[in-house]
Amino acid sequence: MKRSLNAFTTIGKQLINLVYPPSCMACSAALAEADGLCPACWRQIPFITQPFCERYGTPLPVDHGGMMLSPLAIADPPVFGRARAVARYEGSARELVHGLKYGDRVELARAMGQWMAREGAQILSGSSLLVPVPLHRFRLWRRRFNQSASLADAIGCQTGVPVGYETLLRVKATKPQVGLTRTERAANLEKAFKVNEAELARVAGARIVLVDDVMTTASTGNAAARVLLKAGAASVDLLVFALVAKAG
Repeated sequence: MKRSLNAFTTIGKQLINLVYPPSCMACSAALAEADGLCPACWRQIPFITQPFCERYGTPLPVDHGGMMLSPLAIADPPVFGRARAVARYEGSARELVHGLKYGDRVELARAMGQWMAREGAQILSGSSLLVPVPLHRFRLWRRRFNQSASLADAIGCQTGVPVGYETLLRVKATKPQVGLTRTERAANLEKAFKVNEAELARVAGARIVLVDDVMTTASTGNAAARVLLKAGAASVDLLVFALVAKAG
């Protein structure tokens, strides 16, 4: 029975590939397998590897050993505990984020979430709840889906960690963060989030991993982490696909 099911699945995939030939997720070049990148686009993903800041996840130029902290983490530590990201927000990584967020390519979330699960294994280990950064209902209505929830769903499928889709609510219709300074971003997000009262018991004592697509100044992560910790979460970390950061 299992052999027959596997054969049926293989045939199904072959038929799908005939109708929708596999292509690169970033540039649409032809591929042998789906959910992949062509060699050129793969080379254009600036993956983040050690050394990186333990708190912000930003790449560092030199490994001095021990707990690595960036100057920003020392001068202005985040509200959340640790942040991790797959890549810097450049090249093919930026194309993938834009495709998911603005191009309605929800299918990208599966592969992106798998990469996030791998790169975020350290903070996902021992976590009890994934919480996607929510959109305000007006923006969700316009966009039709929340890209952070799609990524959290993929990570949850990969790791088995449950997802609290309604745990965190965005109650303030903030203006877009693009172009705002660090201070302006923080002010824009003041009182933007609240914990769903129906989820308070779930949050209390939970080891939460916030999920978002991009981290720029960490203002969103800080604002969300602050209300979750105030609601009784034991810890809050942040996992994103890409971050806007310079080495060092």
